[in-house]
Amino acid sequence: MSTASYLQSLFALQGKVAVVIGGTGELCSAMAGGLAGAGVEVVLVGRNAEKAQGRLDTIAAAGGKGYFHAAEASSKVEVEGILDAVLKRSGRVDIVINGAGTNSATPFLEIGEDEFERIMKINVKSVFLGCQVFGKYLVERGEGGSIINLGSMSGLVPLSRVFTYSASKAAVHNLSKNLAREWAPKKVRVNTLVPGFFPAEQNRKILSPERVASILGHTPMKRFGESRELIGATLLLASDSAGGFITGSEIVIDGGYHAMTI
Repeated sequence: MSTASYLQSLFALQGKVAVVIGGTGELCSAMAGGLAGAGVEVVLVGRNAEKAQGRLDTIAAAGGKGYFHAAEASSKVEVEGILDAVLKRSGRVDIVINGAGTNSATPFLEIGEDEFERIMKINVKSVFLGCQVFGKYLVERGEGGSIINLGSMSGLVPLSRVFTYSASKAAVHNLSKNLAREWAPKKVRVNTLVPGFFPAEQNRKILSPERVASILGHTPMKRFGESRELIGATLLLASDSAGGFITGSEIVIDGGYHAMTI
């Protein structure tokens, strides 16, 4: 068996269909691109068609296949619409990535109810709905499947200046573990991918020179992650062959940040 054939049989992703909610963002689009490169048809879900087209052009240039679906991830009706549309066009869904997210650096005592509710709606409700709608489909289909929720280092350890974001991501981590336990007998795996500090759009809003220095001083690799460095873990978690016994896990990709104390 050739190396290429061995890797193809190990991951067995050719012909699968993945729905990537938040797929127009920097991190999730890289994850989608990695899946497309492995033979997965990817559906980028978001609100910005122009941004999505740029992501899809990159995927197509690399020989991948994908398309865009405009939707609001915090609306159950619209999430159900995503599933219906994908089933009509592609016939199946095998992999779901829930990665819609937003952030804010408002000091805790100044956080208004509107801001709190907005962040929780985008970061928690969208994941809840993505898991509920697509999880129901995967469980009832009876063929297994993989749900990958995008967590955060701030969902594991306290992180200054992002109070509501941290609380929302902690909820995503907890929800993922509960669903992993619930659906394991149905062969539907639920895991959390946990990026450390990457150049995501929501991170740039709060990255002052002083904060960058603090982050790098706490990161043994002394650099930020690159979005392409999420691809390997994405392929592992997506694959029922290579990752078939992985569920309820938090896969941390952070250059050693979580292992650092003093």
